[in-house]
Amino acid sequence: MSVVFVPKRQRGKAQINQDTIQRLLDENDQLVRCITEYLQKGRATECVQYQQILHRNIVYLGTIADASTEILPETQTSDDTVN
Repeated sequence: MSVVFVPKRQRGKAQINQDTIQRLLDENDQLVRCITEYLQKGRATECVQYQQILHRNIVYLGTIADASTEILPETQTSDDTVN
């Protein structure tokens, strides 16, 4: 979940690893399928809660991606810069 939704006392304590990211991606897949199914059945109002969760997850994954790109240049080796 996005750091925006986490209480200040809990921020920075979450373990972000590949398993966590994969679980979020799997959850997002299920959410998209559920939203699509509801929309096809004409039940758009039921989709709102799922869309909000999907949005929260996407924002959180984006936050993780932004943080990891800040770290990435420091971890590159000299072999990566050879033309």
